[in-house]
Order: sequence, then structure tokens, then C-alpha cells
Amino acid sequence: MPERKFNTGPKRFSSKTRPYFAKATKGTAFGERARPTKPWQSRGPFNKKQGFAQKSFSDVSKFINKAVITEEVVKFIPEHQFGDFALVDPLKFNIKAKGYTDPTPIQDRAIPHVLRGADVVGIANTGTGKTAAFLIPLINKVLVNRGARDNRVLIMVPTRELAVQINDEFKGFAKQLQLYSVVCVGGANINPQMSELRRKPHFVIGTPGRLKDLLERKALNLSDFKTAVLDEADRMLDMGFIADMRQILKLLPAPRHTLFFSATLSPEIEKLIGEFLHEPVRISVKTRDTSATIDQDVVRVPRGADKLDILHDLLNQPGFDKVLIFGRTKHGVEKLSKKLVEKGFKAESIHGNKTQGKRQKALDLFKRDHVNVLVATDVAARGLDINGVSHVINYDLPSTHDDYVHRIGRTGRAGKSGKALTFIEA
Repeated sequence: MPERKFNTGPKRFSSKTRPYFAKATKGTAFGERARPTKPWQSRGPFNKKQGFAQKSFSDVSKFINKAVITEEVVKFIPEHQFGDFALVDPLKFNIKAKGYTDPTPIQDRAIPHVLRGADVVGIANTGTGKTAAFLIPLINKVLVNRGARDNRVLIMVPTRELAVQINDEFKGFAKQLQLYSVVCVGGANINPQMSELRRKPHFVIGTPGRLKDLLERKALNLSDFKTAVLDEADRMLDMGFIADMRQILKLLPAPRHTLFFSATLSPEIEKLIGEFLHEPVRISVKTRDTSATIDQDVVRVPRGADKLDILHDLLNQPGFDKVLIFGRTKHGVEKLSKKLVEKGFKAESIHGNKTQGKRQKALDLFKRDHVNVLVATDVAARGLDINGVSHVINYDLPSTHDDYVHRIGRTGRAGKSGKALTFIEA
């Protein structure tokens, strides 16, 4: 087979490490059987239970083509501007200072319902602005009812990083408003969190496991919380938090104001909604599938070739400016990060074996472009909103279709183009 060029630059790969690329065939649905589009593509069925089949190259190609990002509605015209919402003036000032003018679809549709106290089920992915969709009206609610005993907000999220990200957003919206928050997550010393809780912060943002631990230690009392938010509820379910979620929600006083945000609605999530929400308003911004900003491709690793050598050659190509690499295991992610550093790349890693402080430091270095390669596990990267990611590389195969969609959605954001590459071993 003649030597092939990679489509992002003029540099050729050596015969030893040369990967093969095949564009996903358009017009084929996931699960369908299609004729190979390239001579090196093999045939074979896709096993939905097992996810990607390593030996089924053509089916992997179709799967990648089918995975689409549902981030926001194109050319959406909002019914409101932030100045139109019934918000107190100091909050409006902070919103304007953050550069917010026109709401995103989830913000435009959810904020009025949250302001009037309705329970809401929001179907939206990361990147749609859903954090502001619940923070803005809930901050206003706390300000308007300042002094009320049961005027506190509990926000449950699946990961430490998402909790920190929401808290950062909160600080921007609540600047100089004398409102306080605490992040309660595992991987960090519990004692400072217990100390902060004694001050009765208005917003408690945490992961189910740590919240449950604090409840058992009687450091957290939910009798003052009549508002609850479950963000990325489907992911918490996937991570095995369903029992903790249910137990924590049962401890909240009734009646309560409850908001659910999820990318998908499984039967288990629907059951939770039925148990804990009262006549919720359902809002979905998944009205259009768009993958135009993400160029998806497959990297076939020939038998006997070294994946790391191929990755090395890729990262040296022009345009690989800010690269997020996904690995399957915590150990594998750490090992790959260290090998990339040894090869001269500015790389960091985030995974569950790192402390919260080290994970946040690595993430900040990547966000500020002090390192240009971040290697992550699915759980650690869940919910991250990072600007300017040029490439997502699936060094190890994702376990599920949803994981794949989540991974590649870290690039091609806010109308910018991005590339997603998936390594497949022959």
C-alpha cells in the first residue's frame, strides 16, 4: 500500500509507525451494515453490548460518524435578554460584567420557570450554558428571601471538577452580594469542608459520596435546604450514585424546589423525577444534531506498530495546539502522561488517583496553555468546559456511545472547528 499523508499537515509518517485513516461513511445509521469505503477496512458486526469491536473496523467507522454533538440550537433567537428577567439590580450588574447579554436556549427557557418556583427537568449537554440557567435564578431567589431560615441551595454533581467549575461560576455571579458557597467533594481534606459548613453557606455544591459522608458525620444538616439541583443526573446514575442520590433527596424538607439537568432520560432517572419533582416543566435544547464543527476520523494502528510512536508523530503535526487525550484507566492515563513528558511534550494528567488540588492545578495549566496536552479518564473529564481544544484523541476506546459523544464534545465548541481521532488496533 502506498504511503499516505495525514490530512492536517505535510509531514509523512515512517513505514514503521504509519497509521491509516478512514473517513466515516455518511448516510449510514448506527448498527447498519455498510460496504467498506477503503480497501483496508474490514467487515464484521458491531456488538452493542461490548461497545467498540477492535476487529470490526468498518463498524467503528460508522459508529463514529453516527456520534453527533447536541450542544446548542443554531441561529437561536432568544425571547428574552438578561435585562428582561425579573432579577435584582446587583445581580443584573454582575451578569452584564461577565459579558452575558443574550441567553442561550436553556437559559432563555429555564430561567423564567425557575424564577417562579417551578420544578424543572432540563435536557441539555455540557456547553449549553445550563450552569447559569440554574445559578442565576437561584442566586436571585436567595437574595430576595435573604434572612429566611430555609433559604439554602444544595447542588449535586458527579465529579469534583464540575463542582469546582460551578463554584467558580457562582463566585462571578455573586460578586459583592454577600452570598457564600462551599465545595464538598472527595479527594480533598474533609475538615476544612466541615468548618465551612458550620458557617451555613447559602450554596453547598458537592458530589453524592462526600455529601453522604458529611451527613453521616452530622456536619451537614439538610433541614434548611428547600432547593436542590441535580446536575448531570444521568452521569451520577452511570457512576453508581443512584442510591446516594435517592437517600440525600429524601432528607430534604418538603415541599421543595427541585431542578434536574441531564443529557439523557433513562427509566431510572424518570423514576427519580416521579418521586421527587412536582409537576415539573420539561425543557429540551436537543432540537438539532450538529457535528459540522467536529471532523471525526479513525486512526488504525497496524499490527506490531507502537501506539505511543504514532501518538508522538500526531502531536508533532501542525495544528495540534491544545490536545485532550482520553485513556481507559487511571494507571494508564498517568503512565501515558509521564511518557509524553519524557518525549518532550508539555503534558499533564487528571484522574481519580490524584488529589483534588493536583487535578485542579493540572486543569488550570491546560486552560492557561502552560501545557498543551492533557491526558484524562472519562470520569475526571466529565463536565469540563475548556476553551480552544483543537483535538480530542481517543487513545483508548470509550466504553459506550455516550462516552464517545461526551469525549469528542470537548472540541469544536462555540462554533469553532475541532478534530476527533480514535485509535483502533488492527
